[in-house]
Amino acid sequence: MGAEFAAERRLLSEEELPFVQQSHYPALDAAGREDLIALARWLRAQRARARDIIHERRRLRRGKGEARAGATGAESERGLAAKKQVFARALKRVNHQIAILEARTKRARSVAAMQAAYGARQSATVHHPPGDRTPIPGMRTRPTRVRPNIVTGARIGSVSQAGRNAQAARDNRT
Repeated sequence: MGAEFAAERRLLSEEELPFVQQSHYPALDAAGREDLIALARWLRAQRARARDIIHERRRLRRGKGEARAGATGAESERGLAAKKQVFARALKRVNHQIAILEARTKRARSVAAMQAAYGARQSATVHHPPGDRTPIPGMRTRPTRVRPNIVTGARIGSVSQAGRNAQAARDNRT
């Protein structure tokens, strides 16, 4: 990781370096959510600026447009592309840290809601109705007095037995 720090120091100006150093981990863990959001906005703007300059230089080199104020086509965009990558990596670290913080707050809210629901359930009185018959308002069903059609034990299997008897009679005829 030391090589990356040295490359960042070499590529960035004195004004840009402190912002990118805030995106590395000892400082990244200490930063609050609002600071991280502000840092992400700044890094995003710097990355977009570098991208736009590279795009403009490539257009000039191809002869597609006129040079804007201060832009010359002879410059190479290699250093600027490396600088853009530094901003992109820093932005990726900051976005990841913001996502971690948001996940922590979401989990804390969820746990608090579950604990509140559990506490409400624990404090609620439990209603256990008695197991016997209780009067209820409205109409109740009466038990039917008509006996359902139940097949007697003697009739069970009689149909299949009749089929067997008929088959035996046919077999004896031949």
